[in-house]
Parts: sequence; structure tokens; C-alpha cells
Amino acid sequence: MRDVLDELDRWWKAGEPVGMATVVATWRSSPRPAGATMLVGPDGTAVGSVSGGCVEGAVYELAQEVVATGAPILQRYGVSDDDAFAIGLTCGGIIDVFVERIDGPAFPEFGEVAASIRAEIPVAVVTCVAVGGAPGVSGPPGGGPDPEARLGRRLVVWQDRTAGSLGTDRLDAAAADDVRGMLASGRSGTLRYGYQGERRGDDLALFVAAYASPPRMVVFGAIDFAAAVAKVGAFLGYRVTVCDARPVFATKRRFPDAHEVVVGWPHRYLASEAEAGRIDERTVVCVLTHDPKFDVPVLEVALRMPLAYVGAMGSRRTHDDRLERLRAAGLNDTELERLASPVGLDLGARTPEETAVSIAAEIIAGRWGGSGQRLTSRIGRIHHETLA
Repeated sequence: MRDVLDELDRWWKAGEPVGMATVVATWRSSPRPAGATMLVGPDGTAVGSVSGGCVEGAVYELAQEVVATGAPILQRYGVSDDDAFAIGLTCGGIIDVFVERIDGPAFPEFGEVAASIRAEIPVAVVTCVAVGGAPGVSGPPGGGPDPEARLGRRLVVWQDRTAGSLGTDRLDAAAADDVRGMLASGRSGTLRYGYQGERRGDDLALFVAAYASPPRMVVFGAIDFAAAVAKVGAFLGYRVTVCDARPVFATKRRFPDAHEVVVGWPHRYLASEAEAGRIDERTVVCVLTHDPKFDVPVLEVALRMPLAYVGAMGSRRTHDDRLERLRAAGLNDTELERLASPVGLDLGARTPEETAVSIAAEIIAGRWGGSGQRLTSRIGRIHHETLA
């Protein structure tokens, strides 16, 4: 929803109903991840995408139907369907798309949600997308009062409060506890419960759309390569910080794409940010100084943190010398194995911009468990289903 927030907010404030389609589950080579959103506005405008163009036409028609009836629908699209090729999903993937009507009465909490997302206040929207656990399957007999009425119900979760309800206090409490854990790591996904919040139940499928603050990329070393890495990092959605102890180089003018430029000793800055709670397991660190007095102390701090990625620039000779210094500082083999050095994938990069792409490719491969090999030389699924 983040990508279509402005359009949805405009229509919501105008009191105009909108059809919103959200990918809530994917299998195999699905073109878009869970959480991808498409809107069908009151004027017929389509905004966003759920499949990169494969099934948008079918989803568009379904969204118009849902706006007219007000009844949400969970629809599965995949090559096993008789009309899969007719609607265009020929990539081999399967997606579940939840389509609902959004307006003031249906989603009264949306204004607060939009404000929280813009202010980078962590918030999660929990929606009941299936009753009985699969598209088109209703709740079992005796599963609770009006089980079908649960479909489309919504709970909004912040770290300190909630709004809305999924149907019962017990279910709301169980979901809020679990969702806050997902929110802390910025992870979206599906949770399953019994009708009264039983965690071993499978009666209700709840899709959690978590909107945490963007992950951080901290780049150490105010050099030309850092400017290129900062630009690519911002493009990928990271909140980018460039840090260097030399004020003559660490200037906003030299790094216009960074969200902030900090003058300070790298290891002290990283330690202070971690102590303040502004570093988490999604954070990536790129050490580009290739100067032992800067990079060894900051790597000593970084490699002892549960970060998503720690990379360091330098030649193989520099890397070997760096490892010796880090071992002398007390780091063990397990900690050193986390270091990506020399940084980046082997793309044959020469320029700062090409090197930044190489580093970004390594970060993406580590995030999703990719091999970094050419897809033409591999067999099997293109997209990985889980995080590494």
C-alpha cells in the first residue's frame, strides 16, 4: 500500500470508494511479492500492480465488482487454472489476491495509518483474508458465530495501541502480540488462528501488512564510490547515511542522495546508533574507506552485531591484512565469515556506478538467498520464496 498511498488517501478523504487488490500469498515464480497493491479508483483509473501486468485485467474487473457489492473476495491465479493463459499468468507462479472495497465506513482507521506511514511510525494493518484457510472455503460448522462475517475485518496495530477488531477480544490480543514481533523486523506475511485466537488453529488467515521505518544503509568513507552506493541504496528503499571523520569530505553537497551525512569516527558513530536503538537486523553496512585506522575499528563493531550485511572494499591483499588485524582484535572465525570482502559480486565492474551495482547485487542476493549466478546457467525457480 505504501506505493499507492497518496492516491488512496486522496480518494478516501473525498469519500469515494476504491477497489484495493493486495497480493497476500505467492508460490513459485510469482512476479510480485506479498503486499503488492493495485487500486481501481472511482473514475476507473488503475494504480499500482499485483503481477507486473499478468493478471491486472482480471483483477481490475474483480475490483469493480467488489466496489459495487461491498463483499471482499480472495481469488487465486495460477497456471493450474483452466483460464490461466487467457488471463495472462504464464510465468508459472501462483498468487492469492485479496480484493476489498476501501472507503470511510469500511476503513475508518485509514487516516491514522496513512499519517503513521508518512511519519515513519511503525504500523501494521491486519486483515482477515480467508475463513477456513483457503480461497472460497467457508468456516467449519460450529467454528464460531457468523464465521463468514470475519472476512475483511481489520485490526490496526501500533507498538503501543490498536484500533479496529478482528471479531473477538481474544483474537485481537493474540494477533496484536504476534504482529508486533513482525512489525519490529518490518516483515509482512500471513498468520493463522482459530476463531478465538488459538495459535494452533487454522480457521482464519490474517494477512499482516507491516509498515516499519525503512531499513538503514550506513556507508563509511566519503569517497566517490560512496556517492554511487548511496544513490543505489536510496533507490532500493534504504535510508542512507554516509559517515566519515574528515569534515572536508563529508558534506551534503558531495552526497546529495544520502538522507544524512555525518562527520564522526565510524566505529563511534555505529556504536552510538546501535546503543540508541537505531540499528537493527535489517541494517546493511558498507565500509569503503580501505584505510586500516578507519575500517578495522568499525568492522570490529559491525561484525559483532546481528546486521543483514557487512561489506568492505579493498584488494585481496588489503582483505588479508584486514583479517589479521581483526583476529588480533579478538574476532573469531564465525564473526569473520560474515564479512563480505572484497565487497560485491563479480560483475567486472570498473566505475563507481558499476561497483555500486555490484554491491547492491550482493546485498539483494544475501537478502533473498540468491546465488549470484546467471539465471541462464541455472534451473528451477527464479524467485526465492523465503528470506535467507
